Amino acid sequence: MSTDDRADRAASFDQAAAVYQATRPGYPDEAVRWAVPADARDVLDLGAGTGKLTGRLVALGWHVVAVEPSDAMRAELGAAHPSVDVRPGTAERTGLPDASVDAVTIAQAWHWVDPAAAAAEIARVLRPGGQVAPIWNVRDEATDWVARWTEIVHRGDSLDTSYRDPVLGDAFTPTEHATFRWTQRLRTDQLRGLAASRSHLILLPPDERDALLDAVDELVATHPDLRGREWVDVPYRTECYRARLR
Repeated sequence: MSTDDRADRAASFDQAAAVYQATRPGYPDEAVRWAVPADARDVLDLGAGTGKLTGRLVALGWHVVAVEPSDAMRAELGAAHPSVDVRPGTAERTGLPDASVDAVTIAQAWHWVDPAAAAAEIARVLRPGGQVAPIWNVRDEATDWVARWTEIVHRGDSLDTSYRDPVLGDAFTPTEHATFRWTQRLRTDQLRGLAASRSHLILLPPDERDALLDAVDELVATHPDLRGREWVDVPYRTECYRARLR
């Protein structure tokens, strides 16, 4: 995938901010506590989106600055968390002062960044000994209907957005990794919206997007674990990495 195509995919969420807010999962508290040191005071949530992680950071007692490039995503974040300091910016150019935060989180967004430039910017804004934590929610495809849903949603998708050990460079200690298993409760009719919030579907021509969304509806109507049910527990693994500024 070219740099321009990747940029288009990253920018696509402007078109689906409301459905993203309505259907995307949050993050379990045990993962958030692992990602951010207990003695941290100021946390930068990078690529904060609609505030799925931001809200948990605030609830757990940290002062949060949320940086997000999408106007529509920032609007959703501000509506959901009006007390949060929300700013435009990117992982490569946050606009924050040097050594201004104790921790940086970047949830469901590291695959969109320029790793070297983002790592340098994160190192700049962290205080000495500060911690960075890239985080991903990953659907657990050991569950049959989840594997089938995922196959539908990624048909023709050329971009790998799966979690990976982030390359942070010599300014940081080696990364540590932890996995946290949990479930998100959704209405079965929201599985269509969850699919529609994916960048691959957002940018498809309408007829191709509708065909995939109709296939999701067919799965919900026919799979024995979904058919006739109003609610379903979507199994997730939250994959977390963390490293300290040397």
